[in-house]
Amino acid sequence: MPEAGLKELLEAGVHFGHQTRRWNPNMRRYIFGELDGIHIIDLVQTEQLLENARRFAGELASGGGTVLFVGTKKQARGPVEEWANRCKMPFVNQRWLGGLLTNFNTMSARIARLHELIGWRDEGKLALLPTKERMGMEAELAKLEYNLGGVRDMERLPDAVFVIDLKSEDIAVREAARLRIPIIGLVDTNCDPTPVDYVIPGNDDAIRSCQLAIGTIGAAIEEGAGAWRVQEERRIAEEMERRKREEEERKKREEEEKARREAEEAKQKAEEEAAKKAQAATAQGQGASPAGPVAAGDPGARPAGPVAGQDSSSSQAAGEEPSPTPPAGEASEAKAGEAQTAEAAAPAEEKAEEPASEAAAAAEEKAEPVPAEKAAEQAAETEGEGK
Repeated sequence: MPEAGLKELLEAGVHFGHQTRRWNPNMRRYIFGELDGIHIIDLVQTEQLLENARRFAGELASGGGTVLFVGTKKQARGPVEEWANRCKMPFVNQRWLGGLLTNFNTMSARIARLHELIGWRDEGKLALLPTKERMGMEAELAKLEYNLGGVRDMERLPDAVFVIDLKSEDIAVREAARLRIPIIGLVDTNCDPTPVDYVIPGNDDAIRSCQLAIGTIGAAIEEGAGAWRVQEERRIAEEMERRKREEEERKKREEEEKARREAEEAKQKAEEEAAKKAQAATAQGQGASPAGPVAAGDPGARPAGPVAGQDSSSSQAAGEEPSPTPPAGEASEAKAGEAQTAEAAAPAEEKAEEPASEAAAAAEEKAEPVPAEKAAEQAAETEGEGK
């Protein structure tokens, strides 16, 4: 950062103050003496205070802060606009609009209107309007550019205000003090330095003095803002690179997940096809098996003749005595014979059931009742034989 020494301050005429009769008593501590009715400012203090203000402005700009340059007097308009544009900071060098800081919401609406009209002018929409309406909008645009052209890119309140000549910018100083915004001011002997946070005692009427003060503070802001922009660009580049990596990793994970799902679906389809083929083969094998007679040894097979219960009931109904149980060896032969002759014997048994039942009924009618004593004797004889 360039530093302004005593030689530069002397050559620029920073030490010349106002007439002694137009001084402010609060500036007493910054006055070295008087010469020919003019106060002489102490340049040793000016050098030190200018260095403090330069350091503060540089640190503020290096942290991404915004400094508003304010200088509407003729001697300061050119340097204020030049250094503000170099530092890419907002500035006011024509007229301070009351409420620019304290009523910033309304001013933001006017700034938005300025951007809208500039966009219409650049796109050629103003030329398409009727003459009277176009002239009105052009006049509005010129007025907004005159008053707000320097703060068109100020999206929020500034972090500090750099003021040239506190008497001319009294409204700006009061608004900044009300909002507790730090003030850097070039203060002459006729001004009150009380509301200023970083006082730079010096001549605010000489062009060279204003240029020196504005150039020193502006160079510090330019260097700090440049360093901050470099860091910000690096940070943005790193952030973009990180997002790009994350996007690539996300796409890779999505591709892997998609491939996994496709593999699972293919495997599932293959299993379903194999199951269908197995079912088709089973159905084909069952359809090709012969539908022959059931084997004799099959436990689930049922005899084609009448049920055994029906045979016993029919034989009892005919009055025949049940046949004794055959031996185990003859049982299988008897079952096989019964199974073969069951169908042939069924019609004959059905025909014999009717006369057998009639004969049994006639025999019951002819039979006489047996006396109770005789029945008891027969029972006793039977028990004796059994013993």
